Amino acid sequence: MRFILLAGLVCLGCKLFFGRWPWEFANARSTRQQALSRARKLLGVSSTASRLEVLEAHKRLVAVVHPDRGGTNDQVHEANAARDLLIGELPNSN
Repeated sequence: MRFILLAGLVCLGCKLFFGRWPWEFANARSTRQQALSRARKLLGVSSTASRLEVLEAHKRLVAVVHPDRGGTNDQVHEANAARDLLIGELPNSN
């Protein structure tokens, strides 16, 4: 019975101190990891994609979302940001 009470107090303390329940920490991914995942999904590349694969996927996407083809500037900017983020993560991307 003491264990249950202690566990409850620890959970409540964690929520009050960190603003999150303890089990939320187990599922949390960093903001950077979330951004990388969204960028990969947008461009349709895997986590092991090479620089050439990222550039080719970007080129295909921009051809579809370009304002001259019915897309928007925001879509092109989002594609460019995804490309830049993924290329920046590659080793020797200098």
